[in-house]
Amino acid sequence: MASAASTLSPPAPGSAAEHPGRTGLGLLVLLAATFMTSLDLFIVNVAIPAVQSDLRAGSAAIQWVVAGFGLAVATGLVTAGRLGDIFGRRRIFTVGLALFTATSAACGLAPTSGTLVAARVLQGLSAALMGPQVLAILQTGWAGRAQARAFSMYGLTMGLGAVFGQLIGGLLIKADLLGLGWRACFLINLPVGLAALAVTPRALRESRAPRRPRLDNTGVALSTAAVVALVLPLIQGRSLGWPLWTWLCLAGSAALFAVFVAHQRRLGAAGGDPVLDTSLFRQRGFTAGALAQLVFWTGQGSFFLILALYLQAGRGLDALASGVVFLAIGGGYLLTSTAAHRLAERLGRRTVPAGALLMAAGLGALWAAVHAAGSTGSRWELVPGLFLDGVGMGMVIAPLTHDALGTLPAHLVGAGSGVVATIQQVSGALGIALIGIVFYGAVGAGAPDRYPHAFGLGLAFLLGLELVLAALTLRPTGRAARQAG
Repeated sequence: MASAASTLSPPAPGSAAEHPGRTGLGLLVLLAATFMTSLDLFIVNVAIPAVQSDLRAGSAAIQWVVAGFGLAVATGLVTAGRLGDIFGRRRIFTVGLALFTATSAACGLAPTSGTLVAARVLQGLSAALMGPQVLAILQTGWAGRAQARAFSMYGLTMGLGAVFGQLIGGLLIKADLLGLGWRACFLINLPVGLAALAVTPRALRESRAPRRPRLDNTGVALSTAAVVALVLPLIQGRSLGWPLWTWLCLAGSAALFAVFVAHQRRLGAAGGDPVLDTSLFRQRGFTAGALAQLVFWTGQGSFFLILALYLQAGRGLDALASGVVFLAIGGGYLLTSTAAHRLAERLGRRTVPAGALLMAAGLGALWAAVHAAGSTGSRWELVPGLFLDGVGMGMVIAPLTHDALGTLPAHLVGAGSGVVATIQQVSGALGIALIGIVFYGAVGAGAPDRYPHAFGLGLAFLLGLELVLAALTLRPTGRAARQAG
Protein backbone atom coordinates (compact mmCIF):
# COMPACT_ATOMS: atom_id res chain seq x y z
CA MET A 1 0.00 0.00 0.00
CA ALA A 2 1.24 3.50 -0.76
CA SER A 3 2.68 5.40 2.14
CA ALA A 4 1.57 8.82 3.28
CA ALA A 5 4.91 10.21 2.29
CA SER A 6 4.93 8.83 -1.23
CA THR A 7 1.44 9.67 -2.49
CA LEU A 8 1.14 13.37 -1.78
CA SER A 9 -1.04 15.03 -4.38
CA PRO A 10 -0.35 18.38 -6.05
CA PRO A 11 -2.30 21.43 -4.93
CA ALA A 12 -5.60 22.07 -6.64
CA PRO A 13 -5.87 25.41 -8.45
CA GLY A 14 -7.13 28.06 -6.09
CA SER A 15 -6.77 25.73 -3.13
CA ALA A 16 -5.59 26.50 0.38
CA ALA A 17 -2.17 25.17 -0.60
CA GLU A 18 -1.77 28.25 -2.82
CA HIS A 19 -2.90 30.58 -0.02
CA PRO A 20 -0.76 29.73 3.02
CA GLY A 21 -2.23 32.55 5.10
CA ARG A 22 -5.56 30.71 5.13
CA THR A 23 -4.26 27.21 5.65
CA GLY A 24 -4.07 27.28 9.46
CA LEU A 25 -7.53 28.77 9.99
CA GLY A 26 -9.13 26.51 7.39
CA LEU A 27 -7.58 23.42 8.96
CA LEU A 28 -8.80 24.54 12.39
CA VAL A 29 -12.38 24.78 11.08
CA LEU A 30 -12.22 21.31 9.54
CA LEU A 31 -10.75 19.82 12.71
CA ALA A 32 -13.38 21.47 14.90
CA ALA A 33 -16.12 19.80 12.85
CA THR A 34 -14.29 16.47 12.96
CA PHE A 35 -13.87 16.65 16.73
CA MET A 36 -17.54 17.45 17.35
CA THR A 37 -18.69 14.57 15.17
CA SER A 38 -16.32 12.06 16.73
CA LEU A 39 -17.10 13.28 20.25
CA ASP A 40 -20.85 12.98 19.76
CA LEU A 41 -20.52 9.35 18.72
CA PHE A 42 -19.06 8.47 22.14
CA ILE A 43 -20.03 11.12 24.69
CA VAL A 44 -23.70 10.13 24.64
CA ASN A 45 -22.92 6.74 26.24
CA VAL A 46 -21.96 8.48 29.48
CA ALA A 47 -25.14 10.57 29.48
CA ILE A 48 -27.56 7.64 29.02
CA PRO A 49 -28.36 6.94 32.71
CA ALA A 50 -29.09 10.63 33.37
CA VAL A 51 -31.17 10.94 30.18
CA GLN A 52 -33.18 7.87 31.13
CA SER A 53 -33.92 9.27 34.58
CA ASP A 54 -34.64 12.86 33.52
CA LEU A 55 -36.84 12.13 30.49
CA ARG A 56 -38.31 8.86 31.81
CA ALA A 57 -37.11 7.20 28.62
CA GLY A 58 -37.72 3.53 27.96
CA SER A 59 -35.03 1.13 26.79
CA ALA A 60 -36.12 1.36 23.13
CA ALA A 61 -35.87 5.15 23.14
CA ILE A 62 -32.46 5.01 24.78
CA GLN A 63 -31.21 2.57 22.16
CA TRP A 64 -32.31 4.98 19.45
CA VAL A 65 -30.63 7.94 21.10
CA VAL A 66 -27.37 6.06 20.49
CA ALA A 67 -28.22 4.13 17.32
CA GLY A 68 -30.16 6.85 15.50
CA PHE A 69 -27.09 9.06 15.17
CA GLY A 70 -24.84 6.33 13.81
CA LEU A 71 -27.48 5.03 11.40
CA ALA A 72 -28.16 8.51 10.02
CA VAL A 73 -24.45 9.19 9.54
CA ALA A 74 -23.91 5.89 7.72
CA THR A 75 -26.84 6.38 5.33
CA GLY A 76 -25.93 9.90 4.25
CA LEU A 77 -22.20 9.78 3.58
CA VAL A 78 -21.96 8.52 0.00
CA THR A 79 -24.66 10.93 -1.17
CA ALA A 80 -23.02 13.78 0.74
CA GLY A 81 -19.73 13.15 -1.04
CA ARG A 82 -21.47 13.52 -4.40
CA LEU A 83 -23.34 16.65 -3.25
CA GLY A 84 -19.99 18.26 -2.48
CA ASP A 85 -18.75 17.43 -5.98
CA ILE A 86 -21.88 19.02 -7.49
CA PHE A 87 -22.63 22.08 -5.37
CA GLY A 88 -19.23 22.80 -3.85
CA ARG A 89 -17.53 21.22 -0.85
CA ARG A 90 -17.35 24.38 1.22
CA ARG A 91 -21.04 25.09 0.62
CA ILE A 92 -22.18 21.59 1.67
CA PHE A 93 -19.77 21.62 4.61
CA THR A 94 -21.22 24.95 5.77
CA VAL A 95 -24.80 23.66 5.50
CA GLY A 96 -23.84 20.56 7.47
CA LEU A 97 -22.05 22.59 10.14
CA ALA A 98 -25.00 24.96 10.57
CA LEU A 99 -27.46 22.06 10.84
CA PHE A 100 -25.18 20.17 13.23
CA THR A 101 -24.99 23.20 15.52
CA ALA A 102 -28.78 23.70 15.41
CA THR A 103 -29.54 20.02 16.04
CA SER A 104 -27.04 19.92 18.92
CA ALA A 105 -29.10 22.70 20.51
CA ALA A 106 -32.26 20.69 19.84
CA CYS A 107 -30.71 17.64 21.57
CA GLY A 108 -29.64 19.69 24.56
CA LEU A 109 -33.06 21.32 24.95
CA ALA A 110 -35.16 18.23 24.17
CA PRO A 111 -38.21 18.05 26.50
CA THR A 112 -39.04 14.40 25.74
CA SER A 113 -37.22 11.25 24.72
CA GLY A 114 -39.02 11.24 21.36
CA THR A 115 -37.78 14.76 20.62
CA LEU A 116 -34.26 13.73 21.59
CA VAL A 117 -34.32 10.72 19.25
CA ALA A 118 -35.54 12.86 16.34
CA ALA A 119 -32.89 15.49 17.03
CA ARG A 120 -30.17 12.83 17.19
CA VAL A 121 -31.19 11.43 13.79
CA LEU A 122 -31.08 14.92 12.26
CA GLN A 123 -27.76 15.55 14.00
CA GLY A 124 -26.40 12.39 12.35
CA LEU A 125 -27.56 13.50 8.91
CA SER A 126 -25.85 16.85 9.50
CA ALA A 127 -22.62 15.07 10.44
CA ALA A 128 -22.91 13.02 7.25
CA LEU A 129 -22.99 16.22 5.18
CA MET A 130 -19.72 17.39 6.76
CA GLY A 131 -17.65 14.19 6.83
CA PRO A 132 -16.83 13.63 3.14
CA GLN A 133 -16.25 17.35 2.58
CA VAL A 134 -13.59 17.39 5.31
CA LEU A 135 -11.68 14.52 3.68
CA ALA A 136 -12.08 15.92 0.16
CA ILE A 137 -10.91 19.40 1.18
CA LEU A 138 -7.91 17.95 3.00
CA GLN A 139 -6.99 15.95 -0.10
CA THR A 140 -7.44 18.77 -2.63
CA GLY A 141 -6.56 21.84 -0.56
CA TRP A 142 -3.14 20.91 0.79
CA ALA A 143 -0.09 19.42 -0.89
CA GLY A 144 3.27 17.87 -0.05
CA ARG A 145 4.28 17.79 3.60
CA ALA A 146 1.49 20.24 4.45
CA GLN A 147 -1.01 17.65 3.28
CA ALA A 148 0.64 14.92 5.35
CA ARG A 149 0.54 17.18 8.42
CA ALA A 150 -3.10 18.02 7.73
CA PHE A 151 -4.06 14.33 7.62
CA SER A 152 -1.99 13.73 10.74
CA MET A 153 -3.97 16.41 12.57
CA TYR A 154 -7.22 14.94 11.22
CA GLY A 155 -6.31 11.53 12.62
CA LEU A 156 -5.28 13.07 15.92
CA THR A 157 -8.55 14.97 16.24
CA MET A 158 -10.72 12.02 15.28
CA GLY A 159 -9.01 9.83 17.84
CA LEU A 160 -9.17 12.44 20.60
CA GLY A 161 -12.94 12.67 20.25
CA ALA A 162 -13.23 8.89 20.51
CA VAL A 163 -10.69 8.35 23.29
CA PHE A 164 -11.63 11.29 25.49
CA GLY A 165 -15.39 11.32 24.81
CA GLN A 166 -16.18 9.34 27.94
CA LEU A 167 -13.92 11.48 30.14
CA ILE A 168 -15.29 14.76 28.76
CA GLY A 169 -18.86 13.56 29.24
CA GLY A 170 -18.14 12.43 32.79
CA LEU A 171 -16.56 15.79 33.64
CA LEU A 172 -19.48 17.76 32.19
CA ILE A 173 -22.09 15.72 34.05
CA LYS A 174 -20.08 15.84 37.28
CA ALA A 175 -19.62 19.62 37.03
CA ASP A 176 -23.34 20.12 36.30
CA LEU A 177 -22.66 23.44 34.57
CA LEU A 178 -25.53 25.90 35.11
CA GLY A 179 -27.60 22.96 36.31
CA LEU A 180 -27.64 21.53 32.78
CA GLY A 181 -26.54 18.02 33.75
CA TRP A 182 -26.47 15.68 30.72
CA ARG A 183 -27.67 18.46 28.41
CA ALA A 184 -24.22 20.05 28.52
CA CYS A 185 -22.90 17.06 26.56
CA PHE A 186 -24.81 18.40 23.54
CA LEU A 187 -24.86 22.13 24.22
CA ILE A 188 -21.05 22.23 24.37
CA ASN A 189 -21.18 22.05 20.55
CA LEU A 190 -22.89 25.44 20.26
CA PRO A 191 -19.95 27.81 20.91
CA VAL A 192 -17.61 25.64 18.82
CA GLY A 193 -20.08 25.36 15.93
CA LEU A 194 -20.97 29.05 15.91
CA ALA A 195 -17.31 30.11 15.98
CA ALA A 196 -16.48 27.75 13.11
CA LEU A 197 -19.45 29.03 11.08
CA ALA A 198 -18.34 32.62 11.57
CA VAL A 199 -14.90 32.05 10.01
CA THR A 200 -15.69 29.38 7.39
CA PRO A 201 -16.37 31.81 4.48
CA ARG A 202 -12.88 33.30 4.73
CA ALA A 203 -11.06 30.24 6.06
CA LEU A 204 -12.00 27.82 3.25
CA ARG A 205 -12.04 28.30 -0.49
CA GLU A 206 -14.69 26.63 -2.60
CA SER A 207 -13.81 23.46 -4.53
CA ARG A 208 -15.80 20.91 -6.51
CA ALA A 209 -15.27 18.17 -9.07
CA PRO A 210 -13.58 19.40 -12.30
CA ARG A 211 -16.80 18.68 -14.22
CA ARG A 212 -20.07 19.37 -12.41
CA PRO A 213 -22.00 16.07 -12.34
CA ARG A 214 -25.75 15.60 -11.96
CA LEU A 215 -27.30 13.94 -8.92
CA ASP A 216 -28.36 10.34 -9.52
CA ASN A 217 -31.63 10.19 -7.56
CA THR A 218 -32.17 6.48 -8.21
CA GLY A 219 -28.66 5.74 -6.98
CA VAL A 220 -29.24 7.86 -3.86
CA ALA A 221 -32.42 5.94 -3.04
CA LEU A 222 -30.80 2.53 -3.63
CA SER A 223 -27.64 3.31 -1.65
CA THR A 224 -29.66 4.73 1.26
CA ALA A 225 -31.95 1.70 1.40
CA ALA A 226 -29.01 -0.72 1.15
CA VAL A 227 -27.06 0.94 3.98
CA VAL A 228 -30.14 1.14 6.24
CA ALA A 229 -30.89 -2.54 5.59
CA LEU A 230 -27.31 -3.41 6.55
CA VAL A 231 -26.67 -1.14 9.52
CA LEU A 232 -30.07 -1.25 11.25
CA PRO A 233 -29.98 -4.99 12.07
CA LEU A 234 -26.32 -4.74 13.07
CA ILE A 235 -27.20 -2.03 15.59
CA GLN A 236 -30.43 -3.54 16.91
CA GLY A 237 -29.99 -7.27 16.35
CA ARG A 238 -28.09 -8.36 19.47
CA SER A 239 -30.25 -6.48 21.97
CA LEU A 240 -33.42 -7.94 20.39
CA GLY A 241 -32.12 -11.50 20.19
CA TRP A 242 -31.65 -11.46 16.38
CA PRO A 243 -35.31 -11.85 15.32
CA LEU A 244 -36.22 -12.96 11.80
CA TRP A 245 -36.53 -9.42 10.44
CA THR A 246 -32.84 -8.72 11.15
CA TRP A 247 -31.76 -11.65 8.96
CA LEU A 248 -34.22 -10.63 6.23
CA CYS A 249 -32.79 -7.10 6.33
CA LEU A 250 -29.21 -8.38 5.99
CA ALA A 251 -30.21 -10.57 3.02
CA GLY A 252 -32.13 -7.65 1.53
CA SER A 253 -29.12 -5.35 1.91
CA ALA A 254 -26.99 -7.72 -0.19
CA ALA A 255 -29.63 -7.70 -2.93
CA LEU A 256 -29.98 -3.92 -2.78
CA PHE A 257 -26.21 -3.43 -3.00
CA ALA A 258 -26.11 -5.71 -6.04
CA VAL A 259 -28.88 -3.70 -7.75
CA PHE A 260 -27.14 -0.45 -6.76
CA VAL A 261 -23.81 -1.53 -8.27
CA ALA A 262 -25.49 -2.75 -11.48
CA HIS A 263 -27.34 0.58 -11.80
CA GLN A 264 -24.14 2.56 -11.22
CA ARG A 265 -22.29 0.59 -13.90
CA ARG A 266 -25.08 1.01 -16.44
CA LEU A 267 -25.35 4.73 -15.75
CA GLY A 268 -21.60 5.21 -16.01
CA ALA A 269 -21.42 3.23 -19.27
CA ALA A 270 -24.23 5.39 -20.72
CA GLY A 271 -22.25 8.56 -19.95
CA GLY A 272 -24.31 9.53 -16.91
CA ASP A 273 -23.19 10.62 -13.44
CA PRO A 274 -23.50 7.74 -10.93
CA VAL A 275 -23.55 8.65 -7.25
CA LEU A 276 -20.71 6.15 -6.80
CA ASP A 277 -18.20 5.94 -9.64
CA THR A 278 -17.35 2.22 -9.72
CA SER A 279 -13.99 3.06 -11.32
CA LEU A 280 -12.96 3.89 -7.74
CA PHE A 281 -12.48 0.18 -7.17
CA ARG A 282 -10.22 -0.13 -10.20
CA GLN A 283 -7.78 2.02 -8.21
CA ARG A 284 -5.82 -0.72 -6.44
CA GLY A 285 -4.53 1.60 -3.73
CA PHE A 286 -8.04 2.77 -2.90
CA THR A 287 -9.48 -0.75 -2.80
CA ALA A 288 -6.71 -2.01 -0.53
CA GLY A 289 -7.08 1.08 1.67
CA ALA A 290 -10.86 0.63 1.90
CA LEU A 291 -10.44 -2.99 3.01
CA ALA A 292 -7.89 -1.95 5.63
CA GLN A 293 -10.31 0.73 6.88
CA LEU A 294 -13.00 -1.95 7.26
CA VAL A 295 -10.74 -4.16 9.39
CA PHE A 296 -9.41 -1.33 11.56
CA TRP A 297 -12.73 0.34 12.38
CA THR A 298 -14.43 -2.99 13.03
CA GLY A 299 -12.17 -3.19 16.05
CA GLN A 300 -12.12 0.38 17.32
CA GLY A 301 -15.73 1.11 18.28
CA SER A 302 -16.22 -2.32 19.78
CA PHE A 303 -13.03 -2.01 21.85
CA PHE A 304 -14.15 1.24 23.48
CA LEU A 305 -17.54 -0.32 24.21
CA ILE A 306 -16.30 -3.47 25.96
CA LEU A 307 -13.59 -1.56 27.83
CA ALA A 308 -16.21 0.83 29.24
CA LEU A 309 -18.47 -2.10 30.18
CA TYR A 310 -15.61 -3.95 31.87
CA LEU A 311 -14.56 -0.89 33.86
CA GLN A 312 -18.05 0.15 34.94
CA ALA A 313 -20.04 -3.08 35.22
CA GLY A 314 -17.12 -5.40 35.98
CA ARG A 315 -14.96 -3.12 38.13
CA GLY A 316 -17.67 -0.88 39.60
CA LEU A 317 -16.16 2.42 38.41
CA ASP A 318 -18.37 5.40 37.63
CA ALA A 319 -18.25 7.18 34.26
CA LEU A 320 -15.66 9.74 35.39
CA ALA A 321 -13.36 7.17 37.02
CA SER A 322 -13.47 4.92 33.97
CA GLY A 323 -12.86 7.96 31.78
CA VAL A 324 -9.65 8.58 33.73
CA VAL A 325 -8.48 5.06 32.82
CA PHE A 326 -9.09 5.94 29.16
CA LEU A 327 -6.40 8.61 29.58
CA ALA A 328 -3.80 5.84 29.24
CA ILE A 329 -4.92 5.23 25.65
CA GLY A 330 -5.05 8.97 25.06
CA GLY A 331 -1.49 9.47 26.29
CA GLY A 332 -0.11 6.87 23.90
CA TYR A 333 -2.27 8.17 21.08
CA LEU A 334 -1.05 11.74 21.54
CA LEU A 335 2.56 10.58 21.56
CA THR A 336 2.46 9.18 18.02
CA SER A 337 -0.50 10.85 16.31
CA THR A 338 1.05 14.31 16.62
CA ALA A 339 4.07 13.00 14.70
CA ALA A 340 2.25 10.63 12.35
CA HIS A 341 3.37 12.47 9.20
CA ARG A 342 7.03 12.34 10.29
CA LEU A 343 6.71 8.65 11.12
CA ALA A 344 5.18 8.06 7.69
CA GLU A 345 8.08 9.85 6.01
CA ARG A 346 10.57 7.66 7.88
CA LEU A 347 8.78 4.30 7.81
CA GLY A 348 6.90 4.65 4.52
CA ARG A 349 4.41 1.86 3.90
CA ARG A 350 5.55 0.10 7.08
CA THR A 351 3.88 2.75 9.28
CA VAL A 352 0.41 1.17 9.41
CA PRO A 353 1.52 -2.46 9.90
CA ALA A 354 3.97 -1.36 12.61
CA GLY A 355 1.14 0.49 14.37
CA ALA A 356 -1.17 -2.52 14.02
CA LEU A 357 1.46 -4.81 15.56
CA LEU A 358 1.93 -2.38 18.46
CA MET A 359 -1.83 -2.38 19.01
CA ALA A 360 -1.81 -6.18 19.01
CA ALA A 361 1.01 -6.17 21.56
CA GLY A 362 -0.91 -3.69 23.73
CA LEU A 363 -4.07 -5.79 23.59
CA GLY A 364 -2.02 -8.87 24.51
CA ALA A 365 -0.54 -7.07 27.51
CA LEU A 366 -4.01 -5.87 28.49
CA TRP A 367 -5.35 -9.44 28.27
CA ALA A 368 -2.58 -10.63 30.62
CA ALA A 369 -3.34 -7.81 33.09
CA VAL A 370 -7.08 -8.57 33.06
CA HIS A 371 -6.39 -12.28 33.50
CA ALA A 372 -4.25 -11.49 36.56
CA ALA A 373 -6.42 -8.73 38.07
CA GLY A 374 -9.92 -10.07 37.39
CA SER A 375 -12.57 -7.75 38.79
CA THR A 376 -10.75 -6.82 42.00
CA GLY A 377 -7.12 -5.96 41.18
CA SER A 378 -5.73 -2.48 40.73
CA ARG A 379 -7.01 -0.67 37.67
CA TRP A 380 -3.51 0.76 37.13
CA GLU A 381 -2.30 -2.69 36.06
CA LEU A 382 -4.24 -2.02 32.85
CA VAL A 383 -2.29 1.14 32.01
CA PRO A 384 0.76 -0.31 30.16
CA GLY A 385 -1.36 -2.32 27.71
CA LEU A 386 -3.76 0.59 27.13
CA PHE A 387 -0.87 3.00 26.59
CA LEU A 388 0.79 0.70 24.05
CA ASP A 389 -2.51 0.26 22.22
CA GLY A 390 -2.83 4.06 22.02
CA VAL A 391 0.71 4.35 20.65
CA GLY A 392 -0.16 1.96 17.83
CA MET A 393 -3.51 3.63 17.18
CA GLY A 394 -1.79 6.97 16.69
CA MET A 395 0.38 5.44 13.97
CA VAL A 396 -2.58 3.98 12.08
CA ILE A 397 -5.53 6.38 11.81
CA ALA A 398 -4.11 9.26 9.75
CA PRO A 399 -1.83 7.26 7.38
CA LEU A 400 -4.58 4.71 6.80
CA THR A 401 -7.04 7.42 5.74
CA HIS A 402 -4.46 9.17 3.57
CA ASP A 403 -3.43 5.93 1.89
CA ALA A 404 -7.03 5.21 0.86
CA LEU A 405 -7.42 8.63 -0.81
CA GLY A 406 -3.87 9.56 -1.76
CA THR A 407 -3.78 8.03 -5.24
CA LEU A 408 -7.26 9.11 -6.42
CA PRO A 409 -7.58 11.57 -9.31
CA ALA A 410 -9.34 14.84 -8.53
CA HIS A 411 -12.70 13.84 -10.05
CA LEU A 412 -12.97 10.83 -7.71
CA VAL A 413 -11.92 12.47 -4.44
CA GLY A 414 -15.45 13.43 -3.33
CA ALA A 415 -16.93 10.02 -4.07
CA GLY A 416 -13.94 8.26 -2.51
CA SER A 417 -14.22 10.37 0.64
CA GLY A 418 -17.88 9.39 0.99
CA VAL A 419 -17.03 5.70 0.62
CA VAL A 420 -14.22 5.84 3.19
CA ALA A 421 -16.40 7.67 5.71
CA THR A 422 -19.24 5.18 5.12
CA ILE A 423 -16.90 2.24 5.67
CA GLN A 424 -15.82 3.75 8.99
CA GLN A 425 -19.43 3.94 10.19
CA VAL A 426 -20.60 0.57 8.84
CA SER A 427 -17.56 -1.29 10.16
CA GLY A 428 -18.09 0.26 13.60
CA ALA A 429 -21.62 -1.16 13.70
CA LEU A 430 -20.34 -4.49 12.35
CA GLY A 431 -17.67 -4.68 15.05
CA ILE A 432 -20.16 -4.01 17.84
CA ALA A 433 -22.48 -6.69 16.46
CA LEU A 434 -19.69 -9.28 16.17
CA ILE A 435 -18.09 -8.59 19.52
CA GLY A 436 -21.54 -8.49 21.13
CA ILE A 437 -21.95 -12.16 20.25
CA VAL A 438 -18.66 -13.00 21.97
CA PHE A 439 -18.83 -10.58 24.91
CA TYR A 440 -22.48 -10.82 25.94
CA GLY A 441 -22.51 -14.56 25.39
CA ALA A 442 -19.72 -14.88 27.96
CA VAL A 443 -21.20 -12.35 30.41
CA GLY A 444 -24.43 -14.34 30.70
CA ALA A 445 -26.55 -12.98 33.54
CA GLY A 446 -24.15 -10.09 34.06
CA ALA A 447 -22.46 -10.95 37.36
CA PRO A 448 -19.36 -8.74 37.87
CA ASP A 449 -17.03 -11.74 38.09
CA ARG A 450 -18.04 -12.75 34.53
CA TYR A 451 -16.82 -9.51 32.96
CA PRO A 452 -13.05 -10.22 33.08
CA HIS A 453 -13.55 -13.49 31.15
CA ALA A 454 -15.87 -11.82 28.63
CA PHE A 455 -13.50 -8.89 28.20
CA GLY A 456 -10.59 -11.28 27.69
CA LEU A 457 -12.46 -13.08 24.90
CA GLY A 458 -13.24 -9.74 23.29
CA LEU A 459 -9.57 -8.75 23.47
CA ALA A 460 -8.57 -11.99 21.74
CA PHE A 461 -10.99 -11.20 18.91
CA LEU A 462 -9.63 -7.65 18.58
CA LEU A 463 -6.02 -8.82 18.69
CA GLY A 464 -6.79 -11.08 15.73
CA LEU A 465 -8.19 -8.11 13.79
CA GLU A 466 -4.98 -6.12 14.35
CA LEU A 467 -2.90 -9.02 13.03
CA VAL A 468 -5.14 -9.16 9.95
CA LEU A 469 -4.67 -5.40 9.47
CA ALA A 470 -0.89 -5.77 9.72
CA ALA A 471 -0.93 -8.58 7.12
CA LEU A 472 -3.15 -6.59 4.74
CA THR A 473 -1.06 -3.43 4.87
CA LEU A 474 2.29 -5.22 4.57
CA ARG A 475 1.41 -6.21 1.02
CA PRO A 476 2.56 -3.49 -1.41
CA THR A 477 0.12 -2.85 -4.25
CA GLY A 478 0.24 -0.86 -7.45
CA ARG A 479 2.32 2.29 -7.30
CA ALA A 480 3.46 1.52 -3.75
CA ALA A 481 4.89 -1.81 -4.86
CA ARG A 482 6.94 -0.14 -7.58
CA GLN A 483 8.20 2.55 -5.19
CA ALA A 484 8.99 0.02 -2.50
CA GLY A 485 11.01 -2.00 -4.97
